[in-house]
Amino acid sequence: MTSQVRTVVADPASVAAAIESRFSARAFLPTPVPRATIEKMLALASRAASGTNTQPWKVYVLQGASRDTLVGKVCAAHDAIYRDPSVAAEYREEYDYYPEKWVSPYIDRRRENGWSLYGLLGIAKGEKDKMHAQHQRNFRFFDAPVGLMFTLDRVMGRGSLVDYGMFLQTFMLAARAEGLHTCPQAAWNGFAKIILPHVGAGPDEMLVCGMSLGYADVDAPVNGFHTPREPVQAFTTWLE
Repeated sequence: MTSQVRTVVADPASVAAAIESRFSARAFLPTPVPRATIEKMLALASRAASGTNTQPWKVYVLQGASRDTLVGKVCAAHDAIYRDPSVAAEYREEYDYYPEKWVSPYIDRRRENGWSLYGLLGIAKGEKDKMHAQHQRNFRFFDAPVGLMFTLDRVMGRGSLVDYGMFLQTFMLAARAEGLHTCPQAAWNGFAKIILPHVGAGPDEMLVCGMSLGYADVDAPVNGFHTPREPVQAFTTWLE
């Protein structure tokens, strides 16, 4: 094995480019992604840090019929909720991804994100049918040929979600090295009771999130949407 401590990153600009060019793609081409490529990316992602090397991630890769069948099941449930909001009580996230009560500045960023995206897509406030259709694009993997579901054993502590975040980010950066794009999606979490049996997850696993993977459609207007980031001085305190 190559010495990690002696390894020199010969092209730092490429590392920076992978980080800076990662974004949540929302339109993909149908071009297949080879299994060997996905395996390579997962192997790189497995080098992510985890507390005491627990490596808590479990990954389910959906392609072809398995992908399409899951899309059909979840879209049907999503439509049922739209027709009758009381049905939503049947579908619950296993952990709180978002806060129960939103406060500034987080709610402001969330609103800016949502209305900027809808504005780009020509969806006006109050156009519920269009909003529903756009939200359902999540459950079609934005037409990406590959969907991934990530699970965690419930016995693990909350710190494992920190480990998982590093794993997911590493996977997404590995995708950029292969000319691929991704979209991490917490939107799937509420439909875990459909997803987990479909992928064959064990009874002690919980859904962390889903992800779309493929070659981004460079001509799709929605892929021109890129979220802003706060400057370093806004979130950093220097102590000397």
